[in-house]
Amino acid sequence: MSEQLIVPWDLDGTLEDDFFVPEYIVDMAQVVLTHYDLKVSHLEVVTTKADKGGLIWKMETDKGPFSLKILHRRPGRSQFSLGAQEYLVKEKDARVPPLFKTKTGEDYVEMGGKLWFVAEWVEPLYPVANDLEGAKLLCHALGEFHRLSKGYVPPKGAEKPSRVHRWPKSYEKVLKKMDWFRKIAISYPEMPASQAILNHVDMFEQQAHQALEQLKQSSYYELAARGNTSWGLVHQDYGWSNGQMGPNGMWIIDLDGVAYDLPIRDLRKLITGQMDDMGVWDVNWMKGMIEAYHEANPIEEELYEILLIDMSLPNEFYKNVKEMVYEPTVFLDSEVEALCNRIAETDKTKWPAIEELKEWKGVQSK
Repeated sequence: MSEQLIVPWDLDGTLEDDFFVPEYIVDMAQVVLTHYDLKVSHLEVVTTKADKGGLIWKMETDKGPFSLKILHRRPGRSQFSLGAQEYLVKEKDARVPPLFKTKTGEDYVEMGGKLWFVAEWVEPLYPVANDLEGAKLLCHALGEFHRLSKGYVPPKGAEKPSRVHRWPKSYEKVLKKMDWFRKIAISYPEMPASQAILNHVDMFEQQAHQALEQLKQSSYYELAARGNTSWGLVHQDYGWSNGQMGPNGMWIIDLDGVAYDLPIRDLRKLITGQMDDMGVWDVNWMKGMIEAYHEANPIEEELYEILLIDMSLPNEFYKNVKEMVYEPTVFLDSEVEALCNRIAETDKTKWPAIEELKEWKGVQSK
């Protein structure tokens, strides 16, 4: 009989219980745990990715607290991230949760078409203050993570996800989608957010075009040619919840999505996300964040230029409206209208800030 596969159990987002787990997965968990030398006294669902088929339990055991996690990605992709976690702990003494081996010394158990693994539950962990000093701690920990991950080679058989050479295509995708957004807004004039999209999309499209041209004229290709292992891993989902203070300093958790990339992608996302949250591009914050990162993982001149180019993309607009292509008659509501207008207003403070950051490090505009 073929093995039952784990599939997403809330594809349309209508499930009201965030902690619901299908019974067949609970049964699988009991089988998976027989592979570990642990006596589990309590299992508690901590979070689920019901739309993707992943979840985390916290376990109380005879050897202390642990997490049991189902990785929602392909097994080969998950082997890459688990190999990275093991590498960072064993080879670099990094502050990421150590894996707990199976009885046969493996990092994971494969069941239901997914990889399951057990890791130490690090306690206590708590978010840093949501202020500039907290942001500096986050950035310093991120730089340390990037520096320590250089040289990682995944285990045999694992996928090798890399975005190092994909930056131009990524920029081209953003530029192409701007025209999609325009056409969708024109096609649905009755939706509250359509006019706001049309009011701003020309400006953001021009920004995307300029960023792509600047990237092509920069040192990007020379930097990318250095290859995956020389740059190391980016987290891809780093922020205030995945970098937390704990024993002996900042810890980085949830490494599921790590991939090879130019490291400043993480830093850029952290900075522009924070500026968006604040509703203004604050140069003092940005300088503080960049300096804190630089202390842990020095940013060379050419990479700093790429950081500024990446900031100049209309990242926040794109990120917040891209879902319109799926269900425009639902998505383009008054909330998105207000969001578009807010992002456009905040964007006015972005350009003086980027110019000041150029002058700060002497970057020549091209």
